Amino acid sequence: MLTIPGYNNLTLIYESTNSEVYQALREQDSKSVILKILKQNYPSPQELTRYKQEYELTRYLQSDGVVETYDLIPYQRTLVIVLEDFGGQSLHNLTHGKALAIAEFLPIAIKITKVLGEIHHHQIIHKDINLANIVFNPETQQLKIIDFGIATQLTRENPTLKNPNVLEGTLPYISPEQTGRMNRSLDYRTDFYSLGVSFYKLLTGQLPFITNDALELVHCHIAKMPPLLGGRRNPPLTPPKRGTGIHSQLLFPGGTHPQPLPGGEEIPEMVGNIVMKLMAKNAENRYQSAWGIQADLENCLQQLQTNGKIEQFPLATQDISDKFQIPQKLYGREGEIATLLAAFNRITSEQQAT
Repeated sequence: MLTIPGYNNLTLIYESTNSEVYQALREQDSKSVILKILKQNYPSPQELTRYKQEYELTRYLQSDGVVETYDLIPYQRTLVIVLEDFGGQSLHNLTHGKALAIAEFLPIAIKITKVLGEIHHHQIIHKDINLANIVFNPETQQLKIIDFGIATQLTRENPTLKNPNVLEGTLPYISPEQTGRMNRSLDYRTDFYSLGVSFYKLLTGQLPFITNDALELVHCHIAKMPPLLGGRRNPPLTPPKRGTGIHSQLLFPGGTHPQPLPGGEEIPEMVGNIVMKLMAKNAENRYQSAWGIQADLENCLQQLQTNGKIEQFPLATQDISDKFQIPQKLYGREGEIATLLAAFNRITSEQQAT
C-alpha cells in the first residue's frame, strides 16, 4: 500500500500508463488534495523532467480554469505533484460514454473553450485536450483543465515522425499535424482539433474514428472525414478483417440518417458545423481563436434559450486571432520567416514583461 509522509487516507481514483492519481487528506490541515505520482520505481530523466514541467506550467498559469498546484515533493526515486481537489470528475467519467443533450452540451462547451483561450493567452499549447483531462463539478459548475505534462510554452514546434504507439498526446484526439506525418509545424490550433474531437464525443457518445489499430487511426486523422453532425451520415462500417487480426469500425460521411441525441433529439446543423470546422485537417481552415469558437457557441445557446431552436448563421464572424501566423505554404523564404518569427517573439516578450 502506498504511503506518502504528510498525507493520509490515500484512495486510488485514476491510473494511466505512466501515472497513478490518488485522493488524500493533507495532515497539516486535513484538506482534501489530489496526488499524482509516477508509477515507475526508476523513472527516466525525461519522465522526471515532464513532471517538473507540468508543475511549473500549472503554477505559471494561475487561472481559475486550471487546477491549482500546491507542491512538488520527492518520494523515493520519483516525484509527486500535489494538486487541489475541487470535487470534480473528468467528463470521461461523468458522461459514461453517453451523449449530452444540446442544452447540457452548450454551457459546458463554452466553459471549456473559455479556459482553453486563457491557456493560449499565456502562449501555452496543451497538446492533450480530451475528456479525461477536462474536470467538471456539476454542483458548483466549476470546470478545469488538467495534465500539462506534454504542454509547450512555445508559439510553434516541429513534431518528429514517431511510432504511432508512442506519439505524444491521446491518439484518438490528436490533430493531423501532431502525428508528425504532415511536414508542418505545430501551433495552438492543434488544441482546436482535439477540442473538436472532444465535442464530437460529448454530442454523440462515441469518437469520430474507432479502431484498435494505431497506424489506421493516424491515417484517419490525416485523410478521413468523420460523419457530419446535424446532417447526413453512414451507420458505422465494419471493414474486412485485416492481416493483423484487428477488427475496427471506421466512420465516413454520407448516408441519410441524422446523428441522434438523447430523447430522439438531433444535433442542430450549426452545432455540427462548429465541430466540423474545429476538426478541419488543415489548421488554416479551423477556427483561429478560442474567442471565435466561444462567440459561435454562445450564439447557439442564446438562440436555443430564446427560440427553442438554432437557426443558421455565418460562422467565425468574430474569429480574430491575436497570434501572428505565417502560412506554412511558403517556400524558399526560410531566412525571412525566421527573422519575422524572431521579431514577433521579441515584441511579444517585451509586451508581457510590461
